[in-house]
Amino acid sequence: HLLLFLLFVGPFNCFASYSRATELFYSLNEGLPAGVLIGSLARDLRLSTAGGQRPAAPQPPLSFTLASRGLGGQYVQLDNRSGELHTSAVEIDREALCMESSGATVFGGAAAVSSSSPSSESCLLLLDVLVLPQEYFRLVKVKIAIRDVNDNAPHFPVPHIRLSVPENAPVNTRLAIEHPALDPDVGTNSVQTYRLQDNYGVFTLDVEENESGERTPYLIVMGSLDRETREEYVTVIVAEDGGTPPLVGSATLTIDISDINDNCPQFSDSQLNVTLYGNSSLGTHVATVHAVDMDLGSNAQITYSYSQKVPQPSRDLFQLDESTGTITLSSKVDGDTPRLHRLIILGNGPGCIPAVITVLVTIIKVMMRPPEVVPRFIANEAEGVVYLKELEPINTPIAFFTIKDPDEKYKVNCYLDGDGPFRLSPYKPYNNEYLLETTKPLDYETQQLYEISVVAWNSEGFNVNRIIKVQVLDDNDNSPVFSQQLIELSIEENNVPNAFLTKLHATDADSGERGQVSYFLGPDAPSYFSLDKATGVLTVSTQLDREEKEKYRYTVKAVDSGFPPRESIATVTITVLDKNDNSPRFINKDFSFFVPENFPGFGEIGVISVTDADAGQNGWVALSVLNGSDIFVIDTGKGVLRAKVSLDREQQSSYVLWIEAVDGGDPALSSTAKITILLLDINDNPPLVLFPQSNMSYLLVLPSTLPGSPITEVYAVDKDTGMNAVIAYSIIGRRGPRPESFRIDPKTGNITLEESLMQNDYGLYRLLVKVSDHGYPEPLHSTVMVNLFVNDTVSNESYIESLLRKEPDISIEEKQPQISIEPTHKKMESASCMPTLVALSIISLGSIALVTGMGIYICLRKGKKHHRADENVEVQIPLNGRINLHMLEKKPMEISNI
Repeated sequence: HLLLFLLFVGPFNCFASYSRATELFYSLNEGLPAGVLIGSLARDLRLSTAGGQRPAAPQPPLSFTLASRGLGGQYVQLDNRSGELHTSAVEIDREALCMESSGATVFGGAAAVSSSSPSSESCLLLLDVLVLPQEYFRLVKVKIAIRDVNDNAPHFPVPHIRLSVPENAPVNTRLAIEHPALDPDVGTNSVQTYRLQDNYGVFTLDVEENESGERTPYLIVMGSLDRETREEYVTVIVAEDGGTPPLVGSATLTIDISDINDNCPQFSDSQLNVTLYGNSSLGTHVATVHAVDMDLGSNAQITYSYSQKVPQPSRDLFQLDESTGTITLSSKVDGDTPRLHRLIILGNGPGCIPAVITVLVTIIKVMMRPPEVVPRFIANEAEGVVYLKELEPINTPIAFFTIKDPDEKYKVNCYLDGDGPFRLSPYKPYNNEYLLETTKPLDYETQQLYEISVVAWNSEGFNVNRIIKVQVLDDNDNSPVFSQQLIELSIEENNVPNAFLTKLHATDADSGERGQVSYFLGPDAPSYFSLDKATGVLTVSTQLDREEKEKYRYTVKAVDSGFPPRESIATVTITVLDKNDNSPRFINKDFSFFVPENFPGFGEIGVISVTDADAGQNGWVALSVLNGSDIFVIDTGKGVLRAKVSLDREQQSSYVLWIEAVDGGDPALSSTAKITILLLDINDNPPLVLFPQSNMSYLLVLPSTLPGSPITEVYAVDKDTGMNAVIAYSIIGRRGPRPESFRIDPKTGNITLEESLMQNDYGLYRLLVKVSDHGYPEPLHSTVMVNLFVNDTVSNESYIESLLRKEPDISIEEKQPQISIEPTHKKMESASCMPTLVALSIISLGSIALVTGMGIYICLRKGKKHHRADENVEVQIPLNGRINLHMLEKKPMEISNI
């Protein structure tokens, strides 16, 4: 419902005393559609009547007009007559309208947007409306309060929030989350609460609101933390507004537990016992102590030192590395050296009480000197490590060893201890000389480091080990190897440019740069394929079209960085998968078929050829008839068009069909084609005689009719077309006093008098007319009887009717009518032997007969039957069944006398 407040202000001084300025307040929700009624200014201003009294005289109509259209005017529509205010097509968005103008008024002519009310949530639309004519003139200030709806969900400014908490943070420690959620809505529709999806039992959230109404979430520590137990907590923080229904937004919250120095170094053992021979050489490793601190970084740094309880002679004899805790022999052991040393070592950490470990070193006195092993290296050696290239030949010398007894009392033997392709053998003819050499080629990829010992011992059981390390140096002896020699890929056509195809992978067993592999396309690869040299990612830069090319096959190379480089080749095959991107395509847009009428039902009219460039199901095409499906059917697979029934051209001469082709894709694509079926005429309709309508009708012919005068006509039509409908008329049978007196025009069917009628020519003439078409292969025809009664008048109808009822004895003349035949009266133009006297006699007799006939006619008009002489006569005469006549079942048409 709309909220309405009406406030009247004092007189408007610039006009008449009854002019008033008025304010109207309305409110409505944001986001309403166009046409929603905001309010009626006429009703709310009570302008329909003046003080509730009927006006003394007719008043001019009211007019409402916006003073000017500004920012606010675009959101409303004002009816100039009724004063009704509606929402316009421009949707009101409160956040866009008032967010920037919060606390101020933005004017646009006489329309403005304001939110400068006491409530921070107010958003006002200000309009100035003029009410005319002058009798009702007012300036109305319309204020429309835009109410907020919950149309915005809370959202965090960053998707990932990281917070650091020290592990010694006490319970109830509060840490502000620096990126609170934002919600453009106001009031309860803004952010109200926060929650954690998983609090791990040690965290919770609280919300604090400041004086401006902003809500800030705080993380509260609810339990003890220990970085050494868990150094990170990952959860989701959810912000929820107060709308109905509420909307939520979320972000990932990572809580890092920062380290404090709450752990001290610790030794795993409290005492370590070590035995050392008295004849040990300087630098001999005695022992290594190791303490552990669970803290991180500088809090976990440990240094080692002797306790003050360790006497100075022991400190001088054994050197302690303060960083590693390694103890080595730093001075020579002699007869005065004590045989037991108690070394108390401290593990020192920052701010911690040192950890303590005791190392007891027992020195065993040796009465005789051990054998000596003196090496002389042939191969490259550094710090006791011999370096050999792989693939060095067999029997490659490594070093000479001289074995001797310092006291020269005992026999010394030696042997090689350790695994590897090495051999230590006496080097003759010298005594106590031994040669160390290889027994087979070394392979870096199989083993890179060998550790062997040359052991010398005397007959008293004393022995000495000389450890030799052999480092195998890599050589570029391996080519890159593809994980697959044949890489079979597939991609759908119409792919996006730079589409990912695969990532090639080749390995090289060599080390360093020799094992670094680069990838290249072979020379047979199309230019629109790209292969990243470093990563081996294969892409295609353009769209592929399966209809253009379905398969691609080319080579790729993997090349290492050795010198000279080695390479290997793999084959890539790409199959472009079909998408339904091609509509069925008819060979022609329009098909035309010519079919003879009376074509048998379900006979083949024609074949509709259609193709689809797609493959498989996408290229399968189904045909259907969109219109005329009750008459025509089409074979879906073969495209054969058939008619269910026989077609008659006389009923319909042509058909226009629309054929739809739909493929089997999803979604399916379709196309249509126009099919025109033209029926060819067959001579299956005989001529239809329309006049005369009856074989029993007759026509009175006066004897005074002049030769060449038209008597009557035979009119016929043929439903066929072309030559099948070309009609010829002929008289095939005659009966009468002088039947050759009449002829018929073969083209028009007009019957004319050929010769003058004499006295003895009176009587009934019966002409059997054949109406024939010119059809192929055989013409069809109909017959009709034309009855002519030659007399001055019809004095006895019953007599004529009795003559018509008799079967006519007419001999049929089987003569094919020729349309090109000249009229019969032209025959009279031939030479005649009759003298002019005969012609004059005939004219005289005709004149006498005419006078006599006129006299008889005048007398007969006085009788009772004179009135019937002018009537139309139509008599039904049954014909001889032997004559083939065309009978009609229509109502007979009247024939007028001439």
